[in-house]
Amino acid sequence: MLTADEKQLILQAWKKVLGHQEDFGAEAVDRMFTVYPQTKTYFPHFNLHHDSNHIRHHGKKVVNALGNAVRHLDNLSEELSELSNLHAYNLRVDPVNFKLLSHCFQVVLAVHLGEEYTPQVHLAYDKFLAAVSAVLAEKYR
Repeated sequence: MLTADEKQLILQAWKKVLGHQEDFGAEAVDRMFTVYPQTKTYFPHFNLHHDSNHIRHHGKKVVNALGNAVRHLDNLSEELSELSNLHAYNLRVDPVNFKLLSHCFQVVLAVHLGEEYTPQVHLAYDKFLAAVSAVLAEKYR
C-alpha cells in the first residue's frame, strides 16, 4: 500500500518521464533484453537490435501503460485488468518478467533523474512497480 507521500513522489517523478516515454521505454526494454536475455523468447518476431523500431514501439507501450497506472494509483487492479488478461491468457508471459522489466525501468529512472532519484523516490517506485507486477500476475493464479 502506497502512502500519500509515496504517491506524491511517484507523481512528481513521473512528470520527468512525460515527453520521453518512447526513449525511457526503449532503454528499459533494451536493458531487459541485454541483462536478462531469456526474456527475448517472447519476442521472436521483433528486431531485437539496439534502438530498433520494435524495441522503441514496445517500450513506448510499456511506459504508456505505466503512465495509466500512475494516473490510477488507487485502483491498479481495475486499470490494469485488460493488460493482465492479455499477458496471462494470450501472450502467456512468465510473470517473473514483469519484475525484471520493473528493475530495468528503475535503472532508467535513476540514470535520467540523477540526484532527483532519491532513496525515497526509489522506495516509492519499488513499491509501485511491485504492485503493478502483482496486478499483472493476478490472472495467473
